[in-house]
Amino acid sequence: MATEHQAPKRVAIRDGLLTEPLDDLAKVRLQGSRCRHCNEVTLGRNAICPNCGGIDMDPVALADHGELWTYTVVRHKPPGDYRGPEPFKPFGLGLVELPDGLRVVSPIEGDVDSLKVGTPLRLKISVHHTGAAGEDVVAFAFAPRL
Repeated sequence: MATEHQAPKRVAIRDGLLTEPLDDLAKVRLQGSRCRHCNEVTLGRNAICPNCGGIDMDPVALADHGELWTYTVVRHKPPGDYRGPEPFKPFGLGLVELPDGLRVVSPIEGDVDSLKVGTPLRLKISVHHTGAAGEDVVAFAFAPRL
């Protein structure tokens, strides 16, 4: 009797950070919240507006593209529970401005020596690592638009 291989469960690296479901990663976006009082947009699912303190927040899917506003290159392996590639490879860490003006801190994929402020970027959603219970942990990064 043949048994089917069941794909591991997928979970977001942080609750409320990504739209769901996570089964088709090409359709997943960053999750945001928009305040009904002041129209402030924030990253993640939030119950309270950090701008005005309002409690009427609507979920919104954020744009899948943006522009590199500023960045740095991480050239040394971060301390602690680092879950990136081994051996360590330098990576970009940038502030990505989305079309609505929201700026998001994100890893930037690609050649770190060719990063430039103003570079058009696209959202990439992927399995980042395997969690302690065997689940696929899904995270985001941005990469140059081709």
